[in-house]
Amino acid sequence: MAVSVKKPSTFAQFKTLLIKDLQREFRTKDMLSSMAIYALLVLVVYGAALSQTGRQFDILQMSGGLLWALIVFTSLLGLNRSFSYEKEDGCLEGILLVPLDRSVVFLSKACSNLIFLLAVEVLILPLFFFFFLTTTTPAPTWPMMLLPLFVGTIGIAGIGTLLSTITVNTRGKDVMLAVLFIPLIFPLLFACVSATTVVVAGGDIEGIFRNSVLMAAGYDLVMVLLSWVLYDFVVSA
Repeated sequence: MAVSVKKPSTFAQFKTLLIKDLQREFRTKDMLSSMAIYALLVLVVYGAALSQTGRQFDILQMSGGLLWALIVFTSLLGLNRSFSYEKEDGCLEGILLVPLDRSVVFLSKACSNLIFLLAVEVLILPLFFFFFLTTTTPAPTWPMMLLPLFVGTIGIAGIGTLLSTITVNTRGKDVMLAVLFIPLIFPLLFACVSATTVVVAGGDIEGIFRNSVLMAAGYDLVMVLLSWVLYDFVVSA
């Protein structure tokens, strides 16, 4: 007599894969510690590079660009490592042998990358303020920068997950990921830098900030959905 095995629901599969990534990372702290140390070193380099600027240098007008450059480069380090365990241990091939929707793999990995990136941002944001904004006075609207930070990180995690899957088996994957990633997220980066600079330095909240956030959110919607649709083809190639 054949025994029927009930297939886990899509949400159960998603939860299992997400918990796997979170438990492994919070046990080893390999990805988080690497990203945090790298971010701190970039801040030190920023400090050395800007140490001889004159008094007329407006750090507030540069703050959005500096912060997002830090986030993008730190994200590249994390995204490069996001599939390292799966590649080394053959885990990805094992997951693909399981009869599950490939989009679930994308959603779980994108969500875990999003959580890790947000965790690192929680650490580096106070450090960024300490290094560069303690000698000046940001605009009262500076807490609104959390919105473009969150919207931008969603796009980075979604697009980065797709591209890291594409480049995981390529030669020189570190360089290849950067070559694909940075041009592709340029519209998102431009919008987030604009929105962040406006709220930190003071500016047109109703116009520039709102339009920039809407542009970033629209970009996220289109590109993350496109990444989700294409993931089955990419991961099976």
